[in-house]
Amino acid sequence: MSLAPEVLRSAALGDIPHGFLGRSGGVSEGVYAGLNVGLGSDDDREAVMENRRIARDAILPEAELVMVHQVHSPDVIAVTEAIALDARPHADAMVTDRPGLLLGILTADCVPVLFHDASAGVIGAAHAGWKGALGGVTDSTLDAMEKLGAERGNIACAIGPCIAQKSYEVDEGFAQRFMEEDVANERFFGAGKPGHYQFDIEGYVAARLAAAGVTRVDLLGQDTYSQPDRFYSYRRSCHKSEPGYGRQVSLIGIRG
Repeated sequence: MSLAPEVLRSAALGDIPHGFLGRSGGVSEGVYAGLNVGLGSDDDREAVMENRRIARDAILPEAELVMVHQVHSPDVIAVTEAIALDARPHADAMVTDRPGLLLGILTADCVPVLFHDASAGVIGAAHAGWKGALGGVTDSTLDAMEKLGAERGNIACAIGPCIAQKSYEVDEGFAQRFMEEDVANERFFGAGKPGHYQFDIEGYVAARLAAAGVTRVDLLGQDTYSQPDRFYSYRRSCHKSEPGYGRQVSLIGIRG
């Protein structure tokens, strides 16, 4: 692993401090080798905490790193100050307009989305697994940003590394959930083996954002599953029967 983390940025978000980090540049070892920031893993806690410091310093040194206890919900919180690790609320998105805070979302195949309204000085970050995406976590994030003064026509979004359609096989029952919500969702399910489909979750999340009135959505198009040297992947770890999997982090903050 290299000493410096790989940081992917989006032109859509401008010069706001942000980045989608992969697994390079961390201190974890074994199946977690690299920049694993997931305390929910069985990785060494001190290694995870050091990785979180490395990640923070790569984006906004000295900022207060804020995270939630992610539960695949559509719930969002407005952050006004640092949150202790043992006091993290159950939610899957955050918004803020406060300088000195760095919002962090953990993923390992799910979709990380970063939001920025440059005019209003409001940012957001969302974790969109299939449950949260279908439940409207991105819509909730936009609503919460508006409460802080943002205008969705001014909000730019970036979708970071996540599992790609070619790597995301689902069964008919899974696909049916989305079809029942909206028959137009059929377009996100490509042909797979009998009784199965290939799901484009990145495209689905982008379409939800566009339907909600976001006019600038940047898709980074990076597949977590097929790039084991760059990203952690829950599904890949399951297919390889590994004893655990790491989580990467996506960050956005406001300079103090």
